[in-house]
Amino acid sequence: MWPQLRVIVEYYGLAAPRLCLAFREEPSLETEVGANPVQVEIGEFDEAIDIVEDVVTENACLNYHCKKGKVCEVDESNTPMCVCQDPSTCPPVEGDFEHVCGTDNKTYESSCHFFATKCTLEGTKKGHKLHLDYIGSCKLIEPCLDSELTEFPLRMRDWLKNVLVTLYERDEDNNLLTEKQKLRVKKIYENEKRLQAGDHSLDLLAHDFEKNYNMYIFPVHWQFGQLDQHPVDGYLTHTELAPLRAPLIPMEHCTTRFFEQCDADADKYIALEEWAACFGLKDQDVDKDLII
Repeated sequence: MWPQLRVIVEYYGLAAPRLCLAFREEPSLETEVGANPVQVEIGEFDEAIDIVEDVVTENACLNYHCKKGKVCEVDESNTPMCVCQDPSTCPPVEGDFEHVCGTDNKTYESSCHFFATKCTLEGTKKGHKLHLDYIGSCKLIEPCLDSELTEFPLRMRDWLKNVLVTLYERDEDNNLLTEKQKLRVKKIYENEKRLQAGDHSLDLLAHDFEKNYNMYIFPVHWQFGQLDQHPVDGYLTHTELAPLRAPLIPMEHCTTRFFEQCDADADKYIALEEWAACFGLKDQDVDKDLII
């Protein structure tokens, strides 16, 4: 659906040293270039996205949509309906890298197995609380200290900026960025004051944000727009955050706490204003027109 929402494995060597190591250990994760180095196909995690099951033309289920974890079946009158998928019908797992961890701290063989299991729990308290937490087998996630939490947006801002620059450099006919996005990123790319991608100290990242603040405004808005898709309403839900959160949590242990902090009013939604504030943008620089 979106060529932007794929993992940029090669990029890890540029701007996220801690993330780099974790992904390089996964030999089967080579994918084509996309917009965010920690994002994967959004359909893997979006509980609300409808999917089309492959069926024969004569079947009434053709073009009948069921959400993740469900499949289409027909009753005796050939009327299509969505029913929970049997986990045993999920495709065979190719390796441990397909494992996912649920918020119940249980490891599932794949996202397919997870959503099929979640479907069977619909209507129950356990099912309501169960979400996909992160990619990989469940493991101990160290507590995020206050001092570490303040470091998180420093790296993320620089990271997002350099993701866009990388896309701009590689985007000839791949349509990784729209024409309007390219114009925005071109200004960043051609700015001789731009801090080049690399393993920089936190002091340098903080100094660069202060001195070259304008370079970070669009990348922060761009990332929000990439996530706000189902529906496009100016708010990020837990499900919409999943393509960013799920691959990131095992490598950045402050991820969960950071996004919880972004939801300043604790209403389970992150508005654009809350998102921008989390990344240190000034109120007057929050602009919905930058989400292009």
